[in-house]
Amino acid sequence: MFDGLLALTDVSGAQGFLLASLSAFAAGLIIAFAYMFRSVYTRGFAVTLALLPVVVQVVICIVNGNLGTGVAVMGAFSLVRFRSAPGGAREICSVFLAMAAGLAAGTGYLVLALALAGGVSLLSVLLLLARFGEMPARDKELKITIPESLDYTGVFDDIFRRYTRRCELVSVRTTNMGSLYRLQYRLWMREGMHEKEFIDELRCRNGNLEIVLGRVAADHEEL
Repeated sequence: MFDGLLALTDVSGAQGFLLASLSAFAAGLIIAFAYMFRSVYTRGFAVTLALLPVVVQVVICIVNGNLGTGVAVMGAFSLVRFRSAPGGAREICSVFLAMAAGLAAGTGYLVLALALAGGVSLLSVLLLLARFGEMPARDKELKITIPESLDYTGVFDDIFRRYTRRCELVSVRTTNMGSLYRLQYRLWMREGMHEKEFIDELRCRNGNLEIVLGRVAADHEEL
């Protein structure tokens, strides 16, 4: 099995180069489709994932053991990092996987490139289907606005004790030129508690100002 995966293909000729390019493109399509599965994505990034292994494969074929060219290419690729916006964890993983597949194809390990792209993409899809690492549904994020005359320290503690197992004040900020406070809480709700009753009690306490209760925002995904 491993002998087949590690079988080298001569990519110096035209036929080998074309075969390597097709293999890299196939690996890129696999990675792109796996990334698009249950993910919010842009068309440009999906196309980039499909083509990135081909680009890397061509670069590796051009370098082909030339140390000076390799150093120049490494410097050019390092500049791209500082011209790009920071991405999420899944995006970065997909980019690294695409580069690894391109490297494998460019060095002649065509079967390994396809196996790597297919295997890791399959594992990614299976982990998503198994909801691996997903936060419990009872974890909530509460954003509530109160007037400046209301002392936010402990003002909702009795309500939180009845409806939550645990609560944590994440941030406090002023808004509307300092006339209002906007509080952000992380809540762990009790089982069987009704969110409408919870919000109604909060509305009576904060003067019927804005209240937002939802899932915890996935803003800590960046690496």
